Amino acid sequence: MPSDRPDDEGHGPFWSEPGTLLQHVAVAMFGVDEDDRICYWGPGAGHLFGYPSAEVLSKPAAILFPGSPAEGFPGTALDGPDGYARMTAESRARGYWRGRLPIRHRDGAVFDCGFRVFPVTGAGGRSVVMALASRGDELDRVKTNLAFLDALFATCPIGLVMLDEDLRYVHLNQALADMDGLPIAEHLGRRFTEIAITSDGGEYERRLRAVATEGRPIVGMLVGMRTRGHPDRDQVRSVSFFPLSQASGTRPGLGGLLVDVTDREQAIVEASATRQRLALLDRASARIGTTLDVRVTAQELVEAAVPDFSDCAVVELVQWMDEGRPFDPGLPVTTLRIASGTARSPRGTEPVGRAEHVRYPPGSAVHQVLGTGRPVCAPANEEFLARTVLDQGCARVLAESDLGWLLLAPLIARGSAQGFAVFGRSATRPMFSEEDLNLAGELASRAALCLDNARLYSRERDIALTLQRALLPRSPATSPYLDVVHRYRPGSRVTEVGGDWYDVINLPGDRVALVVGDVMGHGVPAAASMGKLRVTLRVLSRRDPEPEDLLTELDQIAQEAGVDLATCLYAVYDPATGHTRIASAGHPPPLVLHPEGHVETIGDVLGVPLGVGGCRFRSTDIKLPRGATLALYTDGLIEAPGRDIEDGLAALRAELGRTPEPLDATADRVLTRLLPTPPTDDTVLVLARVREPRPGPPPEAPGPVGDQPTERL
Repeated sequence: MPSDRPDDEGHGPFWSEPGTLLQHVAVAMFGVDEDDRICYWGPGAGHLFGYPSAEVLSKPAAILFPGSPAEGFPGTALDGPDGYARMTAESRARGYWRGRLPIRHRDGAVFDCGFRVFPVTGAGGRSVVMALASRGDELDRVKTNLAFLDALFATCPIGLVMLDEDLRYVHLNQALADMDGLPIAEHLGRRFTEIAITSDGGEYERRLRAVATEGRPIVGMLVGMRTRGHPDRDQVRSVSFFPLSQASGTRPGLGGLLVDVTDREQAIVEASATRQRLALLDRASARIGTTLDVRVTAQELVEAAVPDFSDCAVVELVQWMDEGRPFDPGLPVTTLRIASGTARSPRGTEPVGRAEHVRYPPGSAVHQVLGTGRPVCAPANEEFLARTVLDQGCARVLAESDLGWLLLAPLIARGSAQGFAVFGRSATRPMFSEEDLNLAGELASRAALCLDNARLYSRERDIALTLQRALLPRSPATSPYLDVVHRYRPGSRVTEVGGDWYDVINLPGDRVALVVGDVMGHGVPAAASMGKLRVTLRVLSRRDPEPEDLLTELDQIAQEAGVDLATCLYAVYDPATGHTRIASAGHPPPLVLHPEGHVETIGDVLGVPLGVGGCRFRSTDIKLPRGATLALYTDGLIEAPGRDIEDGLAALRAELGRTPEPLDATADRVLTRLLPTPPTDDTVLVLARVREPRPGPPPEAPGPVGDQPTERL
């Protein structure tokens, strides 16, 4: 049926599929019935041929074609007056025909067109030949462009890429895939940052996003990078990116050209490598030495180097027979491996994770490093293994691994060689450069100072801990009239050894003296001052002075001994009367838990700390009934960061006033509930509960007090 659809001159040519190449090529569609008359005339046909539908519908189709071959169109598929007739006949016979024919425009102009022709049969059995036509010059232009793009992506030695607005790979050529060291398929759908590794703080990525979102092109930008396919190869690329035109129904993006100019821009490569080394050194400086633990510090050095600087690393300390003797290169060296790490597979961990104790023969690379004090780089070959590795099993594992290069750097601090660090790279990575040796030396030097600090701290801590244990009472005096338990809890590891102390002393007449004290500070000085005061107080107590007089003498001795600041509380209990006399030198107040559950604070004994001088001490008298509990403690129990001392004292009173239970359980519960985790300061707690005398004679007074704390400490 002929179409009477009016021509829409405003719409222009028929747009077959918006957003495609056909958007740039006008397509005409018309139909011819069995009588070779035009029965359908599309808008595109009116635009291409110049006829409105009213002038051509039901007219012979031959009016569209010239009567003789058009000059200047040698590429036409059919020539001669019967070209149109042969086109329709072949399409009806074969079901499809395509080719080139000249056509005549309404204004008389003749030009070449490309045709796609096919018959369509309706329900009534009538057939219509449908023809699609476009200008030949426009088709040639599109074909040329497509052929050029295909050849460009297939053969161009420059990297070509299309990214979407999220910087994901949409299309790229083989040249770029080769530059990245990854197949094309492993790029598609991935973000740019999953393939390229830059050291510019994200500046390159920000520039690419500006191209996609703001349309600002990049031309000839030089970028230093590594890729996932070549993680050990520094590259410099000249990159140019431009926004892609956003056709209807498609997502925006950007296209780019990338040229490898590494050889030309070697200076940028070196600058990039230098920035990476400086960044590694900066990260290592922040990471190494966060604790005063030797093994933790060594492991921090390993983690700072792996995997950016090396594939694996170990740290070993030399076990010197005599630290005072100079290094003898003619003697074997025995080391203790204290840290190791690898970024490789479980098989790759074997070269660094074997023996803890290692022995190196004279002439080894270890001797060279310790003798010269300079880093050494060596290939992990048979010659190196033969002169350095004694353990045959370890040598075999090293030989079978893919480690290609080893760098040994000495750990020297304060003129003393403590050990060395070994950094290993696989054979697929470049060997260590001179700059790498300098970097390893700097890393080792910084780590060595931290290790030496940790070693000195450990030594001082061990000395102070030994001194403290020697000075604290091993078995304080006992009494048939008092049940006494005592607890000592050290602070955190950094302040493990402090000046807190306690004592229980038998006095004449079955009386008992209870003592707690606290010297300001930690370490050997605090432990030594604590020992002076404790021993002096024991000697003074033999004369059985009044508590305030004893503290007065102890204060004078503290000044003479150079003890700047210490607190002490001295209480004397008389079981015959229950009378208790207490004197304090700036110590926290004692507490009394009465049998009925009331907790009393003895707050009228304060005084000034020992060592201040010029102030008199006074005492206060209280009576402890049967079943009452006297609590003495140091400030670590009630003081903590973020907690007021009054709040801490109130919490201690509340814990003491809970349901009565054995003293041991009470002491443990109080410490568990009140001390932070980990404790921030040393803490002493002494609980003394008044009880009935045991049957039989009172026990003899014990001999000299020993040097080690009891299990309850």
